[in-house]
Amino acid sequence: MINFDLEKMLFTIPAEEHGIETVANVLRAHPEVKFVSFAGVDLGGHFTDEKIPIKTFIDDMEKLLENGVQTDGSSVALPEIANLANARVDILPDRDVNWYVEYNFSNMDFATGLPVGTLRIPSFLRHNNDRMVGSRIFCKDSIRKFKTRLMEMLKQYPYVVEYLDGINSIDDIEEINLTSATELEFWVKTPDDKADRDQLSTSQELKEQYWKRTIGPVNTALEQTLEILDRYGFGVEMGHKEVGGVRAKMGNSGSYDHIMEQLEIDWKYSSPVQAGDNEGQIKHIVRDVFRANNLEVTFLAKPMPGVAGSGEHTHLGVSARLKSGNVVNLFESKDRMNEYMSPVGFGALMGILNNYELLNPFVAQTHDAFRRLKPGYEAPVCIVTSLGKDCVTPSRNRTVLIGLVRDQNNPMATRFELRSPNPHSNTYLVVGASFMLMLDGIEAVLSNGKTPAELAVSISKKAGEKDFYLAKDREYRSELNVFECFTKREREKLFGKAPATVWENLKAFDTHEDELAKLTGGDETAKDVIMSYRAQMSMKWVMEFRDRILPNSMDFVRNCKKRHNELEATDYDIMNWRRVNSLRIALGKDSIDSKSILTLAREAIDSADFDAASRYELLIQEKIEELRGAYSTYIKNLF
Repeated sequence: MINFDLEKMLFTIPAEEHGIETVANVLRAHPEVKFVSFAGVDLGGHFTDEKIPIKTFIDDMEKLLENGVQTDGSSVALPEIANLANARVDILPDRDVNWYVEYNFSNMDFATGLPVGTLRIPSFLRHNNDRMVGSRIFCKDSIRKFKTRLMEMLKQYPYVVEYLDGINSIDDIEEINLTSATELEFWVKTPDDKADRDQLSTSQELKEQYWKRTIGPVNTALEQTLEILDRYGFGVEMGHKEVGGVRAKMGNSGSYDHIMEQLEIDWKYSSPVQAGDNEGQIKHIVRDVFRANNLEVTFLAKPMPGVAGSGEHTHLGVSARLKSGNVVNLFESKDRMNEYMSPVGFGALMGILNNYELLNPFVAQTHDAFRRLKPGYEAPVCIVTSLGKDCVTPSRNRTVLIGLVRDQNNPMATRFELRSPNPHSNTYLVVGASFMLMLDGIEAVLSNGKTPAELAVSISKKAGEKDFYLAKDREYRSELNVFECFTKREREKLFGKAPATVWENLKAFDTHEDELAKLTGGDETAKDVIMSYRAQMSMKWVMEFRDRILPNSMDFVRNCKKRHNELEATDYDIMNWRRVNSLRIALGKDSIDSKSILTLAREAIDSADFDAASRYELLIQEKIEELRGAYSTYIKNLF
């Protein structure tokens, strides 16, 4: 439990207070902060966490802030960039973002009566002392490229001003500002408890838990988390129950057990790099506070088959700060009653839709992510958007990939909500890549002099109709529920067939140089970062498939044991068991003349035939689910 005085604790050192003397004075005033950690982020989404004693940091602050600290490149995920023969990587502090103090609630400082804190400084990674690499720099450079190129396009195609409210001339613009924010969904449970999948599924279908009142230790942990997050200045908006979960039970000891609930926490937007930093810090705090209350947290996209997964909807916006000090939303149209967006807004949305195959590898890069991205449970599968049935009725279609968010009373609220990311998506890469792909669409729109009316027709085109930018044989907008109103075959024909495995997804990077340039802007270092990311995620996919999924699948097959007594069994029981056993043999039993599916998958991986391994992965998923259903039917008829 958390029982100490939050008023006495340091939580944030804002970006504008990073002067050496100022930082030193703040840290001396808070002796509970014992360490400093330069938190770089590699291409696997891992944060570095070295501990520098606070006295060493204060004494050598100027040198450390300038030169950072060194690490072995083999200890961070930067394949094809840092290797054993060229392994120097520096972790360089970023002085332009907020720094946060993270507390160890299990380690109390005797003198202050407060938990021991570590000042976490978001940092960049530099390889071989000559170039910046990694997730944060990809995002930062992408934002710089977007701002520069958008200003160039606005000056080149000034007609767009007539569709922007509050701007008389491009010369009125002082600066382009980009914003982003994520939402965090996660599951919480009591340690060692096993989930009852049928109960969870039934509760979900009945919506018994959605937005319900939290109770017991979950309520305590959620309240403590929100209070602590608020101290950091994240602008927390709310925390609430999500659709997944079952009601907790109170045991004989008077404590709640069998907790299995899904929660969500929302907070305000910020700049793209800061948004990534905020999300990473919030995850750490959520995990630490819930653990202090004897609860486990998982950010997996799909912790359990058959029940709701956890998404991380990512919001993206673009505005301009004028020389007058006013701020104008560049996505919003001057004629809000008759136009959905400005040409800039339409172009940005169309850029993501038309190039989503290049963004998807950053969004879904794990086996777990693809288990979530299936029809149902509001999981976005199709490359399609929703604008609203008319210009004054905001869309609430939760089945699309990316939606237009609008508020007639607040023009600054207009933005896009990308619904496909999950809590393990690398936000820096997702956001950076999203803005780069927006540029492709904006340039196409502005160079063709398109108006909002023309663009509304364009994005609403039917399959088979030609367009100046979007593919002829595809559709890109639907105000209908795409899962209920279209068959699988129709969805794939109209909106494109989505990749079904990590390997299929990563192959999108094996494309022409001009396509990859949409992500890199022609920057060779950015290309190296993308290829390094591809190598890291490919290796992770292979290792998880071989060393986790295949053994876990075999364990499940073995656990589907014969349970009936021959003397009491009915012909129905025997029939059910034969079906179960047939699936068990097909999945996991080799013979002299044939090999099981699991063996064939392992051999495909070992021989680096990843196309075949990808196909076997889908077959294993299909057969395991079939076995799960068959075994459930079998045991339900046994006494």
